[in-house]
Amino acid sequence: MKKLAIYTVALALCGSALYTAFAADQPTDPAKVAAAAAEPAKEKEPLVCFEGRKGATEITQRDLKPGWPNVKCSPTTSAALWYGDPYEGTVPMGKMPQLENLPEGHAVVRPRSEKLNLLAMCGTACHNGVGPKANPPTLPKDKKPIPIPTMEAMYPDSKDFQHGRGRIWCLDCHHTTQRNKLVDHFGDPISFDQPQLLCGKCHGDKLRDWRDGIHGKRIGDFTTGGKKRWFVCTECHNPHNVQDGARNRGFAQLQPEPSPQLPRGMKDAKHEKVHPIPH
Repeated sequence: MKKLAIYTVALALCGSALYTAFAADQPTDPAKVAAAAAEPAKEKEPLVCFEGRKGATEITQRDLKPGWPNVKCSPTTSAALWYGDPYEGTVPMGKMPQLENLPEGHAVVRPRSEKLNLLAMCGTACHNGVGPKANPPTLPKDKKPIPIPTMEAMYPDSKDFQHGRGRIWCLDCHHTTQRNKLVDHFGDPISFDQPQLLCGKCHGDKLRDWRDGIHGKRIGDFTTGGKKRWFVCTECHNPHNVQDGARNRGFAQLQPEPSPQLPRGMKDAKHEKVHPIPH
């Protein structure tokens, strides 16, 4: 009983000391208390994570319903890891060669043209199809356009253009008179939301692999006939710097995610080498 009484007294003394320390940190001046109560709570900065490459396709985290976010971002790389709604902001992809039998609405994409701040200016203010002396405008006879300081300032990638290693230039990809459009082999315009139709002109093997689901990224329903969001070329690749600077190859490398942790008690993952169904 004596030990219990001693412990009780000690606990009471500790609690009293903690209360005194806590109370000392609290404002006692009524004016300060009122000011603290009236001060608005600071809003938390919205969490933005990227999907294909940083600066190209980004998504802001929000709650679809309490406790159910539209996306989960990696704390390591800020990449999108999981989607509460994989079809948010998407539209039908449209017709694709050799995918004519794809059911309507089976493939959707997220439009990027609305995110391209200079796109509206390209087709109206600067390149409206009317040249200074001719209509259509007179174009250079070679693939070395005259440097335009204003253009280089707005779009630095145009100064040291890497794509094609000097074999192509702007109007091999951009429409001659509709600069807010891309162009196919027949001179017809292509929407910026369907860059795969342009990229496939030269990269047919990649287009085939992308079409077959080998190359690129898709999310959604992977059951037979399920609806999926398809990521288009420019969501992962910067078309103006495909050699990626000093690396001079591929596209910008992404920081890898940490490897998944094995369950407790499991020494390795050799079981993954064995097919679950005997053949």
